[in-house]
Amino acid sequence: MQWLPHPSREFDRLARALRPTPPAVERAVTGILRAVRERGDDALVALTRRFDGVSLKRSAMRVSPSVLRRAGVSPGLARAARGTLREVRAFALASLPRDWTRRNAHGASVGEKFDPLGRVGVYIPGGSVPLMSTVYMTVALARVAGVREIAVCTPPPIAAPLLWALGECDATEVYQIGGAQAIAAMAYGTGTISAVDKIFGPGNSYVTEAKRQLFGVVAVDLLAGPSELMVLADESARMDWAAADLLAQAEHGSGYERIFCVSPSRTVLRAIHDELHRQAGRYISNRSLARVLSEGTWWIQTRTRKGMVEVANALAPEHLQIMTQQARQVASKIRAAGAIFLGNHSPTVLGDFVAGPSHTLPTGGAGRAISGLRVADFMRRTSMVEYPSVSLGRAAAGVAVFAEAENLPAHAASMQIRAPAAGDADGVD
Repeated sequence: MQWLPHPSREFDRLARALRPTPPAVERAVTGILRAVRERGDDALVALTRRFDGVSLKRSAMRVSPSVLRRAGVSPGLARAARGTLREVRAFALASLPRDWTRRNAHGASVGEKFDPLGRVGVYIPGGSVPLMSTVYMTVALARVAGVREIAVCTPPPIAAPLLWALGECDATEVYQIGGAQAIAAMAYGTGTISAVDKIFGPGNSYVTEAKRQLFGVVAVDLLAGPSELMVLADESARMDWAAADLLAQAEHGSGYERIFCVSPSRTVLRAIHDELHRQAGRYISNRSLARVLSEGTWWIQTRTRKGMVEVANALAPEHLQIMTQQARQVASKIRAAGAIFLGNHSPTVLGDFVAGPSHTLPTGGAGRAISGLRVADFMRRTSMVEYPSVSLGRAAAGVAVFAEAENLPAHAASMQIRAPAAGDADGVD
């Protein structure tokens, strides 16, 4: 067991160690980005062969709309997926930002308007775990926001359920490109893939690092890497349920997932630990899960119940399950988590698939300052200002004072040319 007391120097080292990108990943991504920037489609073909083992012609990078139309899934999966789509759309519509205006102290109209982005790129993880659900948590939000062009990249070969989901959510373009090279293609543009305004979607450590390095070249949603789950537990927790939830997030497939179990009770931690390893025997063939259990799992004992909150706020987990008494009261003190699940009956898997909020969430401690994906992230906010002449006079004195203090005479002149007599006007009350 990776057993840590809190507070302790060992815990502080863990908190620091979870944040940096491994130097080898950083160097590799830098090289991939350079290759795509300089060689475009040729680099994409070579990198797809190297990393995915797929020989791909330029003409085959883009998936034909007819392929999306022909893709199918079982009736049961179709029903479940459409149920998720309804919940995601309903949640997005409820949180859709609305234009607004008000009168300020000068009597002028001020407010905001919200417009959809014109062209976005969405990354959908594929490979051994094609995340069909991520299509609903990203592409569907873009549609609700009103985005016209939605270019999706996902590694080849693309699983049929993923193709079907992309068709259901009306992705306008789909490309068989994965990894950091896909992020580079959407950021820089190539002969085949046009550059986008903003990139969305989770991915492995290479995808996340590519988004980090390209921030500024293109807008990005957030740094959403391999899955994380923290369980806060006391004697009221169902130990077998907590263990099952930790295993569920550990099985995502990269081997870099992180799980944390936190409690002031060593007895509780030991019980969940033993139950987790008993249940893990069901998944003995899953090597990536075994790696998470040996290298990416921590058992943290706090001195007090308050310490559980301190641990959560320090590590800012992607998913936080509060399996304690008075869970809602505990949640009110959490200021750094991607998503919070309250009580024994609210496992993280609900958020993964069916609850409604997007499961694209910050990882690696980014949740201390960044929120999970929502429909507003697919829109631009623009402030609006409209002054009639009477309001201009009321604002003139304030402008003059600021312009003088900041030594900006042209600013003062910009006001004075409109209101020569504004010097006698009242400033802001």
